[in-house]
Amino acid sequence: MMNDETNYLSREKFDELTAELEHLKTVRRREIAEQLEYARSLGDLSENAEYEEARNLQAASEDRIRTIEGELARARIIEHNKGGKSSAVSLGSVVTIQKQGEKEEHTYEIVGSAEANMQEHKISHLSPLGSALMEKKKGDVFSFETPKGAQKYKIVNIK
Repeated sequence: MMNDETNYLSREKFDELTAELEHLKTVRRREIAEQLEYARSLGDLSENAEYEEARNLQAASEDRIRTIEGELARARIIEHNKGGKSSAVSLGSVVTIQKQGEKEEHTYEIVGSAEANMQEHKISHLSPLGSALMEKKKGDVFSFETPKGAQKYKIVNIK
């Protein structure tokens, strides 16, 4: 499934994918070619489990190469203004929010959907919370829909 949407990535994620692609195209392809060569040397390919396994590895590896190439082709690096005071939430912003009526604060980084990871507090700009935060400024109060209904939050800080 090819998808022409822009793939927003941080510089770190872009570099990580580029390095993985390079590794797959050089080291991994060579390793698999050696496995195929070895499996061929064992004789009859019709009943050769090693050959079958090497072919499957090759297919999976080539599939991953195509996937990464697609992601990188659609990639747009998030250039975030880390130096100055950022006025509005955008991709790459680190936003601290507080639910109205509560003391606890939550901090999230706004990232492209490919990098979203709740364990790392990275939320997609397309998620309900992420899209509600976009373009808001420090001190703004906003609400967004959750399974429990609309929730009101205040933006405490933007980095």
